[in-house]
Amino acid sequence: MIFVMQVLKFGGSSVANADNISKVIHLVRQALTKDRTILVVSAFGGITDMLIQAALSAAAGDEAYKESLQEIEHRHLETVRALLPITRQSAALSAVKTRCNEIEDICSGVYLLGELSPRTQDKIVSYGELLSSYIIAARFAALDLEHAWKDARELIVTDSRFGHAAVDFPRTNRNIREYIDSSSASLIVLPGFIAADEKGITTTLGRGGSDYTAAILAAAVDARVLEIWTDVSGMMTADPRLVSNVRLIPRISYQEAMELSHFGAKVIYPPTIQPVMRKNIPVWIKNTFAPEDPGTIIELDTLHNGDSIRGISSIPSIALISLEGSGMVGIPGFSKRLFEALSSYQINVILITQGSSEHSICVGIDESNVTTAKNAIDHSFQPEISSGTVDPLNVETGLSVIALVGDHMKSHPGISGKMFGAMGRNGVNVRAIAQGSSERNISAVIAAGDVKKAINVLHEEFFETSYRQLNRQCRPPPHRTASAPTGLASATIAHPAAGRRSGQ
Repeated sequence: MIFVMQVLKFGGSSVANADNISKVIHLVRQALTKDRTILVVSAFGGITDMLIQAALSAAAGDEAYKESLQEIEHRHLETVRALLPITRQSAALSAVKTRCNEIEDICSGVYLLGELSPRTQDKIVSYGELLSSYIIAARFAALDLEHAWKDARELIVTDSRFGHAAVDFPRTNRNIREYIDSSSASLIVLPGFIAADEKGITTTLGRGGSDYTAAILAAAVDARVLEIWTDVSGMMTADPRLVSNVRLIPRISYQEAMELSHFGAKVIYPPTIQPVMRKNIPVWIKNTFAPEDPGTIIELDTLHNGDSIRGISSIPSIALISLEGSGMVGIPGFSKRLFEALSSYQINVILITQGSSEHSICVGIDESNVTTAKNAIDHSFQPEISSGTVDPLNVETGLSVIALVGDHMKSHPGISGKMFGAMGRNGVNVRAIAQGSSERNISAVIAAGDVKKAINVLHEEFFETSYRQLNRQCRPPPHRTASAPTGLASATIAHPAAGRRSGQ
């Protein structure tokens, strides 16, 4: 029988060094007073990038990879020395040294071959989470805190699409439940991000995949709550690096969170939401360095949130590719061929728009894929291009996508007019527009240089103006004396699990 559980995930910044890990240990010990806990951790901050760069350098025949590996080893060994008493260090230092030697052996092979396959890269980067989770588990052992360390590769089964593997949920859920049932530990520590295919070969779940690992585990055990601990105090109405007076989003729906994360909000990895949404498990975004902050709760619905717009997000480095021609009108199959050409080269489509005349179809892709996409599509439509019925693919670069996201946009007419009016008044030209049938998202493609201005304009239009108006409404009339402080009432955030349906 699986007991009531909670899943806590800590990101790379939260476990970047010994001081930060000590904060994590404190928070986990507090959590253990409530429920049995699964702890998922990322690699130490920056380590995954360092491992990837070392692997790329080795493949390029650059011996600088050895210096990177020495730095990685030194950082982990020093963390062990800072976290563990001397009497506990020997075994941990030996284990870390052994795993670092394994990384060096693999990179030496890459250097000799001059080749780095996706499978080998997955193996190399997996050591980041393996090392961090092992060291954190060793700290729990030094504190004589009952726990178990478990290799996530023994639980999460995927296909063999290295770098971004797809999870086999039936087998994975069965593995997780059987393991949890067989373990008596009140705390289970696992590395995030990594998994294995049916042959036991190491795979990874994509960058940011530790969030996904935590969600997979939470859904499998019907957890009471999934807590994602990071270095920000929740999801914001816009990117704080672009807008100075952003506001915290106290509550947000699963669908809104997925839309915002897809359009550039880096607080949570997009696939994370799907497993927990099926089970109606709330997700709480919290700040490791400010645990008293309320954070953001991601839940089934947010009817108590009155704003029609929940947030504004953006994706940089977008290219628009447009297929046009009179020969496309009334002829079925052009869109299918376009997307098949992109799919054959694993090129993801971010945005789609097509005129009702069927004379053209326009899609947004990552700018790094432009050359491959143009070659693939021009080759696919070579007969029509040669006959003049379809033009060669037109490519525009130096663009970005900005998006308004909100569940309640559909019940508020005029949102798109307000959006484009605000940008138009401020000289922001819109190159393409897309809106889903759910009316949860309005996206616009604009010049990359206009992104900061556009987001600030929209934030003022949809958040700051209404905020000022509400403040004015809350102020007492000038001829009366207020008997108490005026202004907006502060919101009280209940524990996310309090809103769960019974039996979930």
